[in-house]
Order: sequence, then structure tokens, then C-alpha cells
Amino acid sequence: MHTFSVAQRAEWLHLIAEQTFELIIIGGGITGAGIALDAAARGIKTLLVEKGDFAGGTSSRSTKLIHGGLRYLKQMEVGLVMETGREREVLHRNAPHLVVPEKMLLPLVKNGTYGTLATSFGLWVYDKLAGVKEDEQRIMLDKAQTEQQEPLLRTDILEGGGLYIEYRTDDARLTIEVIKQAVARGAICLNYLQADGFTYNKQGKINGVVLNDRLGNQSLTVHADVVVNAAGPWVDEVRAKDLTKPNTNKHLHLTKGVHIVVPYYRIPLRQSVYFDVPDGRMMFAIPRGHVVYLGTTDTSYYDSPDTPRATQEDVDYILSSVNNMFPTVQLSVKDVLSSWAGLRPLIHEEGKSPSELSRKDEIFVSEGGLISIAGGKLTGYRKMAARVCDRVAKWLHVHRGKQTLPAATDQISLCNNAFSGREAVENYTAQVATRLAQDGLEKSYAQFLVFNFGAATETILATFDRIKLQHPNVQVAMALAELDYCYRHEMVATLSDFLIRRTGRLYFHRRTVEPLVRPLALQLAAWQNLPTTVAEMWEADFLKTYQAAVEFLPAETHAVMVA
Repeated sequence: MHTFSVAQRAEWLHLIAEQTFELIIIGGGITGAGIALDAAARGIKTLLVEKGDFAGGTSSRSTKLIHGGLRYLKQMEVGLVMETGREREVLHRNAPHLVVPEKMLLPLVKNGTYGTLATSFGLWVYDKLAGVKEDEQRIMLDKAQTEQQEPLLRTDILEGGGLYIEYRTDDARLTIEVIKQAVARGAICLNYLQADGFTYNKQGKINGVVLNDRLGNQSLTVHADVVVNAAGPWVDEVRAKDLTKPNTNKHLHLTKGVHIVVPYYRIPLRQSVYFDVPDGRMMFAIPRGHVVYLGTTDTSYYDSPDTPRATQEDVDYILSSVNNMFPTVQLSVKDVLSSWAGLRPLIHEEGKSPSELSRKDEIFVSEGGLISIAGGKLTGYRKMAARVCDRVAKWLHVHRGKQTLPAATDQISLCNNAFSGREAVENYTAQVATRLAQDGLEKSYAQFLVFNFGAATETILATFDRIKLQHPNVQVAMALAELDYCYRHEMVATLSDFLIRRTGRLYFHRRTVEPLVRPLALQLAAWQNLPTTVAEMWEADFLKTYQAAVEFLPAETHAVMVA
């Protein structure tokens, strides 16, 4: 039996080379993952390929919120708010350990984006459109109540506030959980498999993809009835490989969003805050355990999609905006623990600034039949997938006479029905915390494990109980237990896959990473029967990313943190 592990990679490659698929998806971010799950659930024979790691692009670098997009009401995109708003409840129900309700405070300030009446009405509409439960619906606050709710806020411009519910997640974890459910339903999903070109039938229609295995350095061609391009910021690059006409003049407009991470004690917020900044935009400040992450920027991006970085200008902008709204904290660049920069693959609209561009998704179909999807939001991935799969299902019915199953991904649990709801998650987390306390690990580690892995925490704890007998350092032992699970069940191939996208350590636990790098790299190489030189290569590759996360810091601070 095949497992979702790099250990079976050679078998997977042999298997796909001998088959013809009904659908090949290019792109392993949240959009591609959603399409793979939707298609597999309909009984469509599906292959997903990703040139890097799953969620390696935008889908590990967002604001990590499942939210309805309150700001889009101002742009009169009511349909977008309704769709994504209702999706919040679906995702929370299907992954209560990973899609977590969070209080969000919207301060109302003089000459701000939202006035009191408009905010009250907007949040009311937001609740109604999104189907928000009564006990989670918005509460309007006067100035004194808002100050009491968040004492760090600037008071001279404060007029009141609105308190409402959003949902926090981890985008990369969400992506991998969706992919795992697709695999469980028969899809084959492989990372580090790059689409280099297409094959065509006698009618000039695409009937296959030329693939390059970036781990094994080999090329293979796999055939399919339909090919979907869900490559995010690389959508136009993939479209350019299609030798037929695109059938549209539309193209992507990439915008860059930067987030920075600072210690919680430097800005001890009582809840998440969505606040005005001086240039008329809005920004988030979101507590997450021992840290708070801040952002985001919204600037046009024209360089390689492979290497977006936070610049000194980006960081200064965020710090200045935060200090303007929370004047007593006076954050500086030396407070920054980590950062990430992501790209939004939006549809270009002439004359519009990055912040004015619509977040709606669009589907393009070339003359050769390549279906490309771009735009959209993390929250709406399931609906985007359904729209694509409706087209695929229609094609298969017309051209192959295949009747597919109806779409029903709203009923697919991303934690295998392990938790009945948020209360069950909290009870289980408390149980895990009690067990970890025996080894001197804090409750926050239990929260980290359950948030990331859900009920699979049981598997990790069983492995930890065995490994800790050989490792006096319990932090290393636990990280090795997590790595064991991710290697065997989540297609981890490199050190960066694990430390960045499966566990988020680079972003949210950066100062705990250094002691783990060497033992993790050596173990991962040993499992794959690779020489220590490969482990050293992984270590060097990760350390480049590790340093890039704070490359804007003053030299003396940077040297201390990466030594």
C-alpha cells in the first residue's frame, strides 16, 4: 500500500508514468489542493504536481486568516463577502483544531476608513451575509469601552470600536490537510515535480504534461484528458508554456504582502486588531502564542515570484503604522523576530492601485484547452475549486460520457471527524498538556501540537515516548517525533518543508530552531539513505531562508541571531 511519503516517491513516479489521468493539476497551493480534493471526491482520476513544496508560495505566506473580507463591503463586492463569509463556518466545522475563532477589534478613529454608523451597519451586514451565529455577532463599543477592551490603542483619535469574530488558521497546514484528504480519496499528489511543457493531440488540444522530477533529476510525460493551471503567482509562466492562443488578454498583477513577527511582551494585545494606518489602508495585529504578527503591505511586485523578500522599507512601513496606532509600544526593527513576504496573484485592472484590485477569482481557457485560475482568497478556496471542477466534470461528461459524483466537500472533515467542535479540541489540548508536563514541556507546546496536527498528535506522542529514551533534550526528541510523522504521512522531503511549511517554526518559533537544524537534517537524510553531504546541503539551504527572514536587521543584531 502506498503512503503519502517521499519514501514511496519512486513507486509513485513509476505509477503515474504508466497511467492516463482524467485531470492533471499544476500547482500545490491551497487552490490546487482544493481542486484535487473536489475532483477526487467526485470520482475523477486526478494527479496534482507542484514544482516546489506544497504551499511553498502564497499559501504559506498569507495573513493566515479565514475571514469574510469586511473591507470588500466598502468596494461593494457583496457577493465575495457572502461567499467567503459563509465559508468560514464550513472550514471551522471541518477543521476546528486548525480554523480557530478569534476576537477582532476594529477601532473607529477620526477621519478613518469606517465611521460609527457605517461600521455598525457593515458589521451587521457582515454577520447576516456570513451566517454568523448569534453568540458571535458583532458588538459595538463606545470610546470608553474600546479603551478598556484594548488599553494600548491611541486615544486622542479614538471614537469607538466594533468587536466581531474572525478565524485564525495556518495556511500551509490547511493546504497539506486538504491534500491529505484528496490522497485518501485516490488522488496522487507529488511535490518537487515541475511542469515544463505540454503535449498535444492531432486537434491541437493539450493531452499531457512534460514533468521534471527535481529530486530525482529525471523527465517524464504524463497524459490526461484535462489540465488545470492553479500555479498562483506562476500562472502566467505556465500559460506561456502553452503553444496555443490564450483566448484572453488578461494577465496577473502580482502584489506583495509582508508580515513581521515580534515578541508578545512588546505588544501585549488582548485580542487581534484590524486598524487604520495613516495612508488610508488597514492593517492587522494578531497575537499567536508568545508572538504577535503584524501586516500587511500591498505593493506591486515585478521581480521573480520565486524570491519575494521583506525589505527595510516594508518593515519600516509596518513598524511606523503600528507605532502610530499603539504609541506606547514604540517597536523598532530590533524587535523583529522573523518575517515573510507573499505574492497575491490578482487579475490586472488598468488604472487601479494594488489595494484597489479585486480579490475575485477568474478562470481562463486557452484554445488548447488549458484551464487557468487566478485571483481569489484563501477563505474561498473550496468554492474556487468547485467552479473549476464543474468545468472538468462537464468536459468529461460531454467528451467521455462520464457521470461524476456531485460536489460535497463541505461535508469532508479535515481531521477525520476527530473533534465534534471547538470544545472537544480544547478538552483534548488540556489532556495533551497534562501528558507533556511530565516531561517539563509547557502548555503552549500542547497548543502547538494540536493546532498543527489535530488528532495525529497521538501518533506523534507515541513516537516521542520512544525517542526521548535516546535523547536527553526533550525539545529535540519532540521535534524528531513530529518529523517522523511528517516524513511518513505528509511528503516532507527537505528540512525547509518541515521547519517552514509543516510546523511554522521559522516564522513563529524562530529562536528555538537552531538546536534542531542539525539533528533533524541528519535524521531526514538517514531515512532516505542519503549521505551526510545532502543533510549539510539542506541545512545550508534552510539557513539561507533563516537569515533572509531578518536580513533587514542591523548588522550587529543580525549577527547575534544567526550565529
